[in-house]
Amino acid sequence: MLNHLPLLRVERGGVHLHTRSVGSGTPLLLLHGHPQSMVMWHKVLPRLAEQHTLVLMDLRGYGDSSRPAADAQHLNHSKREMALDALAVMQAYGFQQFDVLAHDRGARVAHRLALDHAHAVRSLMLLDIAPTLAMYENTTEAFARAYWHWFSLIQPAPMPESLIDNNPARYVRDVMGGRFAGLAPFSPGAMAEYERCALIPGTSTSVCEDYRASAGIDLDYDRIDMASGNRLVQPLRVLWGEQGAVGRCFDVLSLWRDRAVHLSGESLPCGHYLAEEQPEMVAAEALKFFKST
Repeated sequence: MLNHLPLLRVERGGVHLHTRSVGSGTPLLLLHGHPQSMVMWHKVLPRLAEQHTLVLMDLRGYGDSSRPAADAQHLNHSKREMALDALAVMQAYGFQQFDVLAHDRGARVAHRLALDHAHAVRSLMLLDIAPTLAMYENTTEAFARAYWHWFSLIQPAPMPESLIDNNPARYVRDVMGGRFAGLAPFSPGAMAEYERCALIPGTSTSVCEDYRASAGIDLDYDRIDMASGNRLVQPLRVLWGEQGAVGRCFDVLSLWRDRAVHLSGESLPCGHYLAEEQPEMVAAEALKFFKST
């Protein structure tokens, strides 16, 4: 669906990262969520590309990037490793400093990227997440019902992998269609891409390992940061869907205040998939924020 954009394959430690770029201006890295790929940005690309050189990448385990092997500590799918992927991609394009716009799983990668590599990230906008540790520590029944996959995918292999592999396309549609707006916001071309990538061998392993890492090694890193007072020093703007589970179940800004020095944010009239439900609003917010930082 984005095949018209120039392609660059970046390799880091045996992992092939699928990336594309478009536009001109200050560099802006776009990171997607689960169970999607860089295609999720297709509705906001035209406006953002007017002012930014956009770099899109598929996270390891998603889209057309490599599916690393599972490991006992889930290190291969930790957000620290994914953050290093993102840094390598931006350096491959010649950018030592850049801004980040990220959604869902990609926003968790962006959080780690900005903590570990503060010299590289100028500012970041995160869509529809609260800090991972805070979400696990403040889980309610309502959140567990809405984000059931947070708890099912972290179970030991091979049970959750088998459930996905039974019908990967249905898994994608069930996860995405079970949110506030159903499947209506997703164009047929985008859905076809999400389903195609879900059928790539190794996807179910990477998806589950991603979530196992988030409930394990990633939390260990987060607790170290909290204990040491390591906070985001860059300007951070957080947007969330007023009809989404994150906004309904958590005080988003309050939780981010513990993690960031310079914070702003607000809800948008939509559910979880902001860039596809409210692309014009997301583009306008991003252009305004990154211009001001």
